[in-house]
Amino acid sequence: MTHPPSLPVPPLAPNPQDDSALRRLTPPARQHVSGAVPYLEVGWSMRGELRPEKHPPQERRIFCNRTLNLRGVKAIGYDMDYTVVHYRVEPWERRTYEQVKVKLADLEWPVRDLEFDPDLVIRGLIIDTQRGNLIKANRFGYVTRASHGTRMLDFEILRQVYGRTLVDLSDSRYVFLNTLFSLSEACLYAQLVDRLDEGRLAAALGYADLYRQVRRCIDEAHMEGEMKAEIAADPERYVERDAETVLALQDQRESGKKLVLITNSDWAYTNRIMTFAFDPFLADGMLWRSLFELVIVSARKPDFFSQRMPLFEVVTEDGLLRPVTTLRHPGVYVGGDAGDVERYLGISGEEILYVGDHIFVDVHITKNVMRWRTALILRELEDELKALDAFREEQSTLARMMEEKVKLEFRYSQARLGLQRLQGGYGPPPEARPGELKEAMTDLRARLVALDEQIMPLAKQSGEILNPRWGPLMRAGNDKSHLARQVERYADIYTSRVSNFLFETPFVYLRAPRGSLPHDDSHVLA
Repeated sequence: MTHPPSLPVPPLAPNPQDDSALRRLTPPARQHVSGAVPYLEVGWSMRGELRPEKHPPQERRIFCNRTLNLRGVKAIGYDMDYTVVHYRVEPWERRTYEQVKVKLADLEWPVRDLEFDPDLVIRGLIIDTQRGNLIKANRFGYVTRASHGTRMLDFEILRQVYGRTLVDLSDSRYVFLNTLFSLSEACLYAQLVDRLDEGRLAAALGYADLYRQVRRCIDEAHMEGEMKAEIAADPERYVERDAETVLALQDQRESGKKLVLITNSDWAYTNRIMTFAFDPFLADGMLWRSLFELVIVSARKPDFFSQRMPLFEVVTEDGLLRPVTTLRHPGVYVGGDAGDVERYLGISGEEILYVGDHIFVDVHITKNVMRWRTALILRELEDELKALDAFREEQSTLARMMEEKVKLEFRYSQARLGLQRLQGGYGPPPEARPGELKEAMTDLRARLVALDEQIMPLAKQSGEILNPRWGPLMRAGNDKSHLARQVERYADIYTSRVSNFLFETPFVYLRAPRGSLPHDDSHVLA
């Protein structure tokens, strides 16, 4: 297998008298990858130190839940779909939606006038198949927002339905939207709940039956390969190329790390999509496969990480298979299991980092069963962080007003308690008389009402960041969302795209921030 030439290494201490040493170095991106890499141009400082000329924006950072020394990682495994290859979400999900609609129309369901709505759902929501609801829960499982079908539930109905319910994803009634591939499924389900309530579907059909039917049609569409055949025929329409991803993988490979591609997609589709996404940015004569020690297709994740399965080697470009018992050399394979990968590489556990976009299939199982280090790709995080940055000034104002509200409420409660003790004739008497306490309470109540009128519009805006119906991806009110809890628990690191590894290099020591506790904010009343 061919390997790209090593990148030239600049001298460690350039001569400060040599003007060429002070000039900007040729960015590696322009040696092996066509297309500019805007945040990676480097230069020498006047003291002869290599320094980045630009730092990545907040939305391109890698965020750390559990400290990870990338120097200690000897191999990195990658998923393909929505990981090293990113799809244009709306065209993909709209087309999947249309294919499932056709199947339901063949069953004489009234769906022909339905349209895909990309804003109706977001990743991290939970389908309650028992009630026909979409719900957003916080990290403890309390439901903070919900819709029945496409209709959002108001607070009183939400409290009546879920006030005594804690969402437990181990309960089969709940379906967690793990990935961007879930958006078309959830959108269609919500719209069909409306049709069911209107009496336009079979009366014997329940909400759970409805979900199973939608899920079955989606599985059929994937098994029949209709969607992937369309993408392979027209990748320009569906695949978003990223030259920086290619360079990030080259950096990791040249640093001595073994790269492994592990995907559930078949060989023909994988080769077509990876060729389109990667080869235009590689040096002449170099193919995408040159980046990977192993390519494993039709991996059948999550079983790949927990079960022993047969292994085949792909021996021809058109996909001819040969059964083998072990991974014997670099190449392309079908099936097998994670144990095969560990035996071939001669490493295990925390020496391997696996990167994927599916919380359960790529991150949860990998960590629980194999004890590999894990990285989650959350592409929506970019838009969320940009929106949060744009809202930063208003968020600061909102935080200041909330601190003021806490102080006013404290004073009001103290006055009320003092009045209660005076009227009840117990406890140490306050210095103020009853009339003075009542006057103070009236004034404080008026100030709180006025403050709430200022807080409410800002709080509403804060709760609608990214999506007017569901709000931010990683928050549920002031708390972490259930999605954020899953990310925190199972992903050692998370980021918006694979190419963000460029900014941290293959040698980075990623440190988790100090965890916050409620008493960290006890200064508010100080």
